[in-house]
Amino acid sequence: MHPSLNQLITRPIGALSFENWQGLIRKSLPDRPEYALENGTIQIGQIVGKFFGVPIDTDEYYNQLFDFVNSTEWSMHLLSEDSLDKSINNARFQAIQKVLNIHQEQKLSINRFTAFLDGEQLLLKSKVPVIHRKLREAMIATLELYASHEKDGLKNHELRRVLVDLVKWSINHLQPLLENVDPQREMPKFLWYGDFKKSHQYFLFYLVKLGCDMMIFHPECKDILADMCQEPIFTHHYPNKLPAEPFPKEKRSRKTTVAYRASKEIETILNQEGSGLYKPWQLREYTPSSITLKTTYDELYILSKELAMIRPDFTVENGHVKIPSIFAKVLGVSRNRKEYWDRLQALDQLEHSLLIRQLPFAISSSSDFRYHYRNAVGRDGLISPDKMMQAHYWPYSFLPAGLQKGIANAIREICQEPDLKPLPKETMEDVKIYLFTQAMFMPKNMVQLLEKFDYSQHVPKLIIFNNELTGMLSRADAALLLLLNQFGIDIVVYNPTGHNDIENYLDDRLFDKHWLEDMVFDLEFKEPSLFKKGLFQGILKNLRGD
Repeated sequence: MHPSLNQLITRPIGALSFENWQGLIRKSLPDRPEYALENGTIQIGQIVGKFFGVPIDTDEYYNQLFDFVNSTEWSMHLLSEDSLDKSINNARFQAIQKVLNIHQEQKLSINRFTAFLDGEQLLLKSKVPVIHRKLREAMIATLELYASHEKDGLKNHELRRVLVDLVKWSINHLQPLLENVDPQREMPKFLWYGDFKKSHQYFLFYLVKLGCDMMIFHPECKDILADMCQEPIFTHHYPNKLPAEPFPKEKRSRKTTVAYRASKEIETILNQEGSGLYKPWQLREYTPSSITLKTTYDELYILSKELAMIRPDFTVENGHVKIPSIFAKVLGVSRNRKEYWDRLQALDQLEHSLLIRQLPFAISSSSDFRYHYRNAVGRDGLISPDKMMQAHYWPYSFLPAGLQKGIANAIREICQEPDLKPLPKETMEDVKIYLFTQAMFMPKNMVQLLEKFDYSQHVPKLIIFNNELTGMLSRADAALLLLLNQFGIDIVVYNPTGHNDIENYLDDRLFDKHWLEDMVFDLEFKEPSLFKKGLFQGILKNLRGD
């Protein structure tokens, strides 16, 4: 134990993910990110995570929870409404009432209130000086949270019940673990499971402020720390939402049928990354990004009809899916007008296509998101998807968790090295803030385009027909195109005049340019004939089996 330590600082590990948290929580503190020891101050990397819902295999889920709290490999201590020891001796109960009476008479500040708790032997003590100090700091932070969150603050009628619970649970569950605690090796690890009441929320907050690791599991997706922690908390959503079963007292033994085992074996083969066989929506939790294909004009129409997994360089690994996508501009019009319109209309008639004929199509925001952008930037200097998704301004919280993560990651990528041309006197940070802001205002039809995207299947298409008769393409449009391209959406821009539009905002190297023979002005969009449209829709329905 370092004799001269006088301050303990806790930092949430920012790079926490579903793939790495189990490895990190088993590491000693010096082996984790964020650890530092300098000039009497020790900084530790803390792990806090929330796991909502349950996976498809619930037996495996509950067996894993059982292991977390019963195996020395994990050494997590179970906290739940059922497992908490609710006993408290009468002397402590009376001491709490005494402090509350003094507070009622003198209207104590939070620091003095804490000092009175300490004087009545109601705060835990530790032989490790930095832990001893941290216990007091954590109680002050908890009382400050209570004062700011509850009506009438520390005059709230529920304070006594919450304070009694904090004291008794600290003594019954935390004190035994502090006897041998060493902040240079490890801090206590807790696992919360299931439903909760108000006192439970403040007790967990107290443990988190102390520097303990905390993993929270709730099958019905109820958040015990909702609106309580300023720092964003890593959150994972399993696909199903079910009522919480009692915490397992033993491992489940499963007698599976031959048919069940066979179906699971087939599923395992299908689910294997890189197998080339993907079930519908199998990759919904994966993070997409694009590889922009370089094509000829003829290849553009051949590849646009292909499934993503059939396209060259489609890869799935480590929770990420690389989608070969098209980003092209067609300038001018073919001498063979029929071929020109047939190809454009065929693209438009594909099931997941969106045709834009009125410009601009993006929402140009005048909101100042500078503060939000800077708060979303992590310690690595890049935007943190988790911080974004947990912020109050995040507009996509209604979407499935996997899709939210995909959008957030795409925003991070387009802001990392912006491909949008800066305006005069605009700094690189200004460009990043502009892209960040515009990403928060995706039109509904664009969001729906992303919602339809099953990453291994048909790639949604955005088709822009810009004849310059119905408005001009804007900078906000270009920012949205960057986001959609990063996500893996196919984009084809038609400009019969051969004039610049996206070139005014984006580097030419980002997209293919296909020059056709004739430059045509005032070209009206040609709708497909009713016969052709009906025939094409009928073919699509037959292919789908409708």
